[in-house]
Amino acid sequence: MPHQLPDLPYAYDALEPFLNEETMHLHHDKHHAGYVKGLNEAEEKIKAAQQSGDFSAIRTLCDAVAFNYSGHLLHSLFWNNMSPAGGGEPEGELAAQINKAFGSFATFKAQFLSASNSVQGSGWGVLAWQPLRSQLVILQAEKHQNLAQWGVVTPMLVLDVWEHAYYLQYQNRRPEFTEGFFDVINWDDVATRLAAAKEND
Repeated sequence: MPHQLPDLPYAYDALEPFLNEETMHLHHDKHHAGYVKGLNEAEEKIKAAQQSGDFSAIRTLCDAVAFNYSGHLLHSLFWNNMSPAGGGEPEGELAAQINKAFGSFATFKAQFLSASNSVQGSGWGVLAWQPLRSQLVILQAEKHQNLAQWGVVTPMLVLDVWEHAYYLQYQNRRPEFTEGFFDVINWDDVATRLAAAKEND
């Protein structure tokens, strides 16, 4: 089965005023859809290479799979990490793990925003579960995959800081966009991902 673009879990205008309808259509229908298309095309070319035995383009194809798969995966998380009823602070086990790893929610938020704002060029701020030490960590991902640890860590909360995610509305004011993200975070979704990751440790 080819990879498919998931539907948004809410209406295109549901996150206003944080993200307007035009930005959401562009981001979901064009950019995310482009990663899905690129991933399917790259995997088809790899199948063709396997059948022909000609792997002369494998470096380019591996890069295309890594880039587009990571883009598809992170965007699929990103949509569900937000909710019209989101915001506030997490509770329960998620709050306890945040306090354990960062000392307080305020410190976590400050570090997450700083990491997201200082991504060089295009990329993501990521809160992830690190199974080796059974703890939450904050990472940066350049593009979708550079500096990342997918498979080593499990992303819990992701923030897209590629310019297409915010430029129509916020222009070059990335910190304003990242600060607003905290008004729409779906902490229930993050908590569910944390519980699943801990079960798989």
